[in-house]
Amino acid sequence: MQKISNTGNVSQDIIQQYIKYLRLERSYSKHTLDAYCRDLQKLFNYYTDHGIDFRTVTLHDLDLFAGEMRENGISPRSLARILSGVRSFYRFLVLEKEIEQDPTELLESPKIGRPLPQVLSTEEIDSILSQIDMSKPEGVRDHCIIEVLYSCGLRISELTELRISNLFLDEGFIRIMGKGSKERLVPISPQAIKELKIWLDIRKHIDTKRGFEDHVFVSRTRGKSLSRISLFVFIREYAAKAGIRKDISPHIFRHSFATHLLQGGANLRAIQEMLGHESIGTTEIYTNVDSTHLREQLTFHHPRSIKNRKT
Repeated sequence: MQKISNTGNVSQDIIQQYIKYLRLERSYSKHTLDAYCRDLQKLFNYYTDHGIDFRTVTLHDLDLFAGEMRENGISPRSLARILSGVRSFYRFLVLEKEIEQDPTELLESPKIGRPLPQVLSTEEIDSILSQIDMSKPEGVRDHCIIEVLYSCGLRISELTELRISNLFLDEGFIRIMGKGSKERLVPISPQAIKELKIWLDIRKHIDTKRGFEDHVFVSRTRGKSLSRISLFVFIREYAAKAGIRKDISPHIFRHSFATHLLQGGANLRAIQEMLGHESIGTTEIYTNVDSTHLREQLTFHHPRSIKNRKT
C-alpha cells in the first residue's frame, strides 16, 4: 500500500489509525486505500507549503486548497473524489476526538454530471455470442461467462471469484461475495444454468492448480482463475467481430442487465439487491438510461419522426 511521506504536522500514528479504520471498519480494498493515501498526500503537501495546522484548519483554508487543485489542472471529477477523502479524514478525527469540530461540514464539491453507462441491446448481445466457436472448450467457457455476466449482472471481480460451492443451480441461485465481503444471493436464468452445467462437465477434466479447485472459470492451460485482463481482451475481440463499435468491457453486461430489467418493469429495489448496491442512488442511474432509451424509441417510431425521415 502506498505510504504518505510528507504528513505536514499530522502524526504517523493518526494516519495509520485512519488507514486501519478504512480497512477494517469501512472494508475498503487495497486499491481504494491507495487512492485515499494519494489524495491525502495532496492535502498534507498543501498544509506544509502554507504552514497550516490540520487541527485548526478552516473552511476558508480548504476552499483555497480546492482552488489550488483546480489551478493545477485537477478535473472536477477528481477534485470531488479528493474532497470526499478530505471529509472522510476529518469525520474520523472528530470520531476519535482528535478535534472537536469538523471543518469540512460546509465544504462544497464541484458539480459534476454523472455519465450514463453504455448498454448493449439484446440483439447486440446475441450477435457477440454468435461469434464464439462453441466447438472449442474455451469457446464453451467464454459463451458461458458472457451469459452469466448478463444473466446475473455481476461485477468482473465477482465473476472471476465465482466458486462451484456457491452455485445452487437446482434452486436457481448463485451466492456472490461482493464489495466489502458482503454476500448476496442472485437469481440466475435457465439459459445460464444450462450453459454452466455444460461448462462444468468440461471443467472436470482440467488439471487445476492448488487453490483454484473451487473456481468456476479457469484457464484450460494454466489451471488458474482467469484474469481481468484476459476477460477484457476476449470480450472486446468478440464484439469487434460482431461489428459493435461501442466501448466494450465486461462491465457493459452488468449495465445492460440492470437497464433491461428496468425496461421490463422490474422494481428498482429488487435491481439494487441483485446488483449489490449499498445505496439506491447508485441504482437510480439506470432510470436515466431507461429514459434515454424511451426517448430514442419515441424519436424513431413516432409518426412525426417517420414523416420527417421520409421527406
